[in-house]
Amino acid sequence: MSQYVISAARMFDGTRWSGPRSLYVEDGRIIDVTGVDDMDAYLSVTELIDYGPDSCLLPGLIDTHVHLAFDASADPVTALGDRDDDELLDHMRRAARSALEAGITTVRDLGDRGYLAMALVREFEQNPGRGPHIVSAGPPLTPVGGHCHFLGGEAEGTADLHEAVRERHARGCGVVKIMASGGNMTPGSTAPHASQYTIDELRTVVEEAHLLGLRVAAHAHGNRAILDAVQAGVDTLEHVSFLTPDGCDPNEEVLAAIAGSGVFASVTLGVDPEAPGTPPMTIATQLARIQAGYGALHARGARVVVGSDAGIAPFKPHNVLPHAVAELRALGLTAEAALAAVTSRAAEAAGLGDRKGRIAAGYDADVLVVDGDPANDPAALLKVAGVFRTGVRVH
Repeated sequence: MSQYVISAARMFDGTRWSGPRSLYVEDGRIIDVTGVDDMDAYLSVTELIDYGPDSCLLPGLIDTHVHLAFDASADPVTALGDRDDDELLDHMRRAARSALEAGITTVRDLGDRGYLAMALVREFEQNPGRGPHIVSAGPPLTPVGGHCHFLGGEAEGTADLHEAVRERHARGCGVVKIMASGGNMTPGSTAPHASQYTIDELRTVVEEAHLLGLRVAAHAHGNRAILDAVQAGVDTLEHVSFLTPDGCDPNEEVLAAIAGSGVFASVTLGVDPEAPGTPPMTIATQLARIQAGYGALHARGARVVVGSDAGIAPFKPHNVLPHAVAELRALGLTAEAALAAVTSRAAEAAGLGDRKGRIAAGYDADVLVVDGDPANDPAALLKVAGVFRTGVRVH
């Protein structure tokens, strides 16, 4: 039986601040959360790990949108194509480890090749100290020749889409990803603002996925695709870039539709300021308006979470998510709301709200400890002092 106590000077439990606090952890679960002076009963039977007077406990971070198969190089698509499956899996393993060491204890992998992420799901279930909990989508659904078709998820029409959803369920995927609009990484495919599927095709995927107990994540840059995906009943919107043929327009119709539907808006934030590179031109020229739209979504009560899109470029390494909290704060979110977007609310978006994203009795002991006070200094999230994944001490 593995048991210990973790103590720190302050704590964010996924919704609010308190401290000093101690956690009693046993066999990978949080058993008790209390003040440091109330832990004496446990200390006679377990180890005490005290992080000192300038430390903060948080739930392990949750990135709702990553691509472990992409290597954060200047040309990740070519790099992926040059690797055989064994080489690609080795890279994905290293990418996952880098996320875990940054305190990211759960990720949704929203597009791989050949369902390789499912191999890591099984591997990390047996050895949780090696990588984060992964919710895998497998190859994303896209039309023939559509955005990211090279990942192997081409499907069109009712019969093909039904079968594609069933295959993902049979392989153990935890979410279905559909490319509702075009994107930026596939030359010759649909433009990012343009829709790739009709609303009826989106409904087909949602209905079949929900029947099988799977959630649906819709990649949606364009306003038309966003509105169609909301109406079709998807569970999360990915990117939410508000693109139109003329640029970017986070208009009232789109904002109200998202906020009123209860769908999770998985907005794309998180940039390593020391890494080279810039976003694609279609995004870079509209970035300020896109991010203003994210702030407007939050102000209207939309359920905003963060998917970093880790792996797609040098400024998107697999440990980039902690940088997103400062970006959320700059958009007007409070410290509590910004941190909830990468912990408790992100867990809800991933379908894990009953076991991840909070520090509370009965939850998995996925814990991040940092030096400093993230309530006042978001950069404290980069000062990792300790990481625990279902009770296994990573460092």
